[in-house]
Amino acid sequence: MDAISFGTDGWRATLDVFTDDRVRIVGQAVADHLAAADHDEPVAVGYDARETSEGFAESLAAVLAGNGFDVLLPERDVPTPLVAHAIVAEGLAGACMVTASHNPPEYNGVKFIPSDGAPALPAVTEDIVDRLATPDLRPEAERGTIQRHDFVSGHAAAARELVDADLDGLTVAYDAMHGSGRGVTDALLESAGAEVRRLRCDRDPTFGGEPPEPSAEHLEELAVLVTDPESDVDLGVANDGDSDRVAVVTPERGVLDANLFYAACYDRLLESATGPAVRTVSTTFLVDRIAEAHGETVFETPVGFKWVAEAMRKHDALFGGEESGGFSVRGHVREKDGVLMALLAADAADAEPFDDRVDRLLNEHGTIAAGKVSIDCPDDRKDEVLAALDDHIPETVEGQSVAEVVTLDGFKLLLRDGSWLLVRPSGTEPKLRVYAEAETDDRVDALLAAGRDLVEPLV
Repeated sequence: MDAISFGTDGWRATLDVFTDDRVRIVGQAVADHLAAADHDEPVAVGYDARETSEGFAESLAAVLAGNGFDVLLPERDVPTPLVAHAIVAEGLAGACMVTASHNPPEYNGVKFIPSDGAPALPAVTEDIVDRLATPDLRPEAERGTIQRHDFVSGHAAAARELVDADLDGLTVAYDAMHGSGRGVTDALLESAGAEVRRLRCDRDPTFGGEPPEPSAEHLEELAVLVTDPESDVDLGVANDGDSDRVAVVTPERGVLDANLFYAACYDRLLESATGPAVRTVSTTFLVDRIAEAHGETVFETPVGFKWVAEAMRKHDALFGGEESGGFSVRGHVREKDGVLMALLAADAADAEPFDDRVDRLLNEHGTIAAGKVSIDCPDDRKDEVLAALDDHIPETVEGQSVAEVVTLDGFKLLLRDGSWLLVRPSGTEPKLRVYAEAETDDRVDALLAAGRDLVEPLV
């Protein structure tokens, strides 16, 4: 049990640690957590496209059913956001999702999604960890049922209702990265009228030998297709392995910075709706400028979609997201949803070419450039390093005085010229992250170098 450690988004580990016996222990803890909260509704157990995921899901289902819960399993591997949507739409007690998201194929993981469909807050995951125990199953006659269930149709209908898109005449290239978005995201786009060109839309449990992470280095084929001057593709879209994240490729920019994607989608939503935005401390201030121009407010949270989701609930936000590619919209489940966001991106591109929209926003609200670097730091040193950094906050950074220090998540230094530098601990790796935003790439590079020089001597 000591090997089971819930991080910011469940438990992930390599397959030498992530074993069937330990997965069953997690299943018992989830069952006991639900029982203690007086839940007796059915529970969903989803799984991604990894070779071992369905087997682990069946083990979780067996333990949950053995504790008296009826269990719904998908008909095949399924995106995480579809499972989250089903919880709310069908009144489930919650769900377990077997996925390691964008991690390499030698990893797997499991996360628990509560009855509101939003990411579990620390009080929930801590309670589950406290209940880790060897499975204790009821007699056969008292066990719940296990049934296969369609998670796709209800989500697709809800997405089409929320984003009323008519994409006739739009051509979208979709890269599933061999993950669970295949046959789901592309089908949703087609149902709205788009012509879809498919890349890596076959199941490959090894993900072609690379992590199913929709970053520029892993989307070269999609980028070449979309940016080719002879191409008739209007937009490229990719999902990560479990399709909770999204990336977009435009004809002029290639793989689009997720900060610019956030700004463009919020701008599109504000054409027909009102409401504040929620963003993490590491996400662009361009969102704030757009919001201010529309008389709206922006709420800042620590990094992690669970905090975005909680702020969306508290402030009835129209849009929420983070620079790592996770977003959701008011009226939908408060879980990041790369399938829904693919449809919203296509709708935005259909209304105004994505590059034109981004150009307009930058002309109206000022240019931005952003970047980040990582610094190796053992987990047991992070608190000590941050405490030391608290005593070493400089008065100026790269010629600009520090106007304010935000300590919501690490240390964010707001500079007089509107640029900023952020140092925070990673919640998933033994690293410290350094982020920067400014008007130009050169200025961002200088800020990141200054951040590295500030932090590295303290590690």
